[in-house]
Amino acid sequence: MARIPFLILIIALVIAAAGVWFLNQCEDDWCFLFEWQKVRAADSFERCAALGFPMMESYPRQCRAGAKSFVETVSIPQGNDKIRVTMPVANAAIASPLVISGEARGAWYFEASFPIRLYDANKEELAVAVAQAKGEWMTTDFVPFEVIMNFPDPATETGTLVFEKDNPSGLPEYADSFSVPVRFFK
Repeated sequence: MARIPFLILIIALVIAAAGVWFLNQCEDDWCFLFEWQKVRAADSFERCAALGFPMMESYPRQCRAGAKSFVETVSIPQGNDKIRVTMPVANAAIASPLVISGEARGAWYFEASFPIRLYDANKEELAVAVAQAKGEWMTTDFVPFEVIMNFPDPATETGTLVFEKDNPSGLPEYADSFSVPVRFFK
């Protein structure tokens, strides 16, 4: 008779363990019973939006899942045959910290990086960030890059982001740059 309560306890523990395992391992939308499961599953802008989290009406759009925030990738490349900038777009209102992304041909990089400079309308340099290749940079193909730039409050309302080809030789015949006009968010 004492075995029956013990067996019930064992069965209850097995069911509870299976339930905890199920709640933590299930990645399909149908098994999300709690909000924390959805928050944990949100790992990109697209997934965040598909799970029904609130979206901010900004450009680019942003989706917030709990404490995590995801920014929509806007693929309107601006540039030339050597570099394409996807974010920020020309004349976008920017604020610090600024996420800068795009893709550049492998020859634009040196040791998988190149500098990006931010100037205000008075040609005063506000910040320099070093963009890092997010893939194999020793190629003639486009290689994605991304960097976060922090900058102080500017004295002007507009400015320019200058993407410089990394030129360790210093020779002017190997120098190149691409500029994107920006507005400062105040």
